[in-house]
Amino acid sequence: MEKWVQSILDKERKKRKRPLEVKTLNGNPYLYASTTRWDKTEKKVKKVTEYIGRITKQGVVERDTNVQLRSVYEYGNAYLLQQLSKEIQSPLEAAFPFRWKEILATAIVKTIRPLPLRLVKSAWEKLETSLEINAALSPNTLSETLHEVGASYTSQKQFFDSIMNDSHMLAFDLSSIFSESKSLGFAERGYNPDHVFLNQINFMMFFSIDKQLPAMLRPLHGSIRDIKAIKDVLQDVNISNATVVLDRGFASYGMPSLLASKNFNFILPLKRDFSTIRYDEPMKQSFTYRERGIKWTKWQQGKYYMYLFEDVKMRAEEDTTFIRLMEQKKKTTHDYEQASKRFGKIAILSNLDAPGEKVYEMFKSREDVETCFDALKNELENDKTYLRDDDAVRGYFFVSFISLYLYYKVLNLLRKNELNDKVSVNEALMELSKIYTIHNGKKRVLSAIPKKVETLVKVLGVNINPKP
Repeated sequence: MEKWVQSILDKERKKRKRPLEVKTLNGNPYLYASTTRWDKTEKKVKKVTEYIGRITKQGVVERDTNVQLRSVYEYGNAYLLQQLSKEIQSPLEAAFPFRWKEILATAIVKTIRPLPLRLVKSAWEKLETSLEINAALSPNTLSETLHEVGASYTSQKQFFDSIMNDSHMLAFDLSSIFSESKSLGFAERGYNPDHVFLNQINFMMFFSIDKQLPAMLRPLHGSIRDIKAIKDVLQDVNISNATVVLDRGFASYGMPSLLASKNFNFILPLKRDFSTIRYDEPMKQSFTYRERGIKWTKWQQGKYYMYLFEDVKMRAEEDTTFIRLMEQKKKTTHDYEQASKRFGKIAILSNLDAPGEKVYEMFKSREDVETCFDALKNELENDKTYLRDDDAVRGYFFVSFISLYLYYKVLNLLRKNELNDKVSVNEALMELSKIYTIHNGKKRVLSAIPKKVETLVKVLGVNINPKP
């Protein structure tokens, strides 16, 4: 133990006049009160510790223990999210034993309302879940939490490994947000689809297609391109024999060998100008996908398989667009003869020998990761000005991942009950917020539930009754 930590510990023991001890996590010291109690079940004395706060050279930054004079709490929305978080609570607590409550509480708040970090504490105190999960969410404490979580790459990796290990099909993609901060190492000028050359932070995501849940999220430097990003990330992924579905932006002649070397099966759509694609190959097989006619064929391409698909409707659309360009004298007949061979066609390279319909469905399933990015960006845009250094960026992305995970848990519940076309995630949580509890001394009363909310709860199959 460092001398300055021991000095503060000695001072706190004299001041508080109770047994105290120091625990260290990721190089940061924390102050705990320690005592013992008799365990009736195991019939032995057990040690019990209570978290007091973080030790800094200026003293102890105590957890927030202010008691709010509140008797009415939002119940339904946070209760649902808390129940849906049960399966990740254990790995989260294992990875971040001293900060998991703050991580989960912040994620619950930001799933309900994408608020700035400075307002998280106020929003959390309105939820009845705050009485059960004692999280310290003052702006200063939350800032400390983000830095600690961001600085612990090992803990984040431990958590992601635990939730990815039973995924069998993963979509991978890359996106970015712009940042004007001059203090962020992550913020660099780089390529983006909008061709806007401002400082940006890239972030990569693995999305579990079979679970319909995000599986990993990580910020990257803004100058890192698609292919380098996946090369770096694959070094840290501890799963094998899974199928990775990529975007055509990751297509390169060396990518199949890289994926195969990591024991991944892969679905790799190719850019249309790849010389290995035989666009004249006859297509004698067909199927329908979402009421669109799809023709297809495949052939062996070295050690892998080349699948060629033609979306009949897309072909007609591209044909029409090109004819308009010819009318506007922007394209020639010769251009048409060269380009028309590719209209509506999608070439996919894979190491899977499977029916074309299955490969095409796997390819199209990666659209879910794009939807996931849209949901995430709305949240990231809300707080990007508060990210002052790289550790804060890493920590914030991790908390955002937990929020995104909860968002998709609600979305999957709506999908399961065929409500996603009628009710959005935000609408469902807003309706559930109308279920609240009233605390009067030791009595706790559940509010009357509006009919529309009662119907929603019933269809979702959620047991919303308050716990004893």
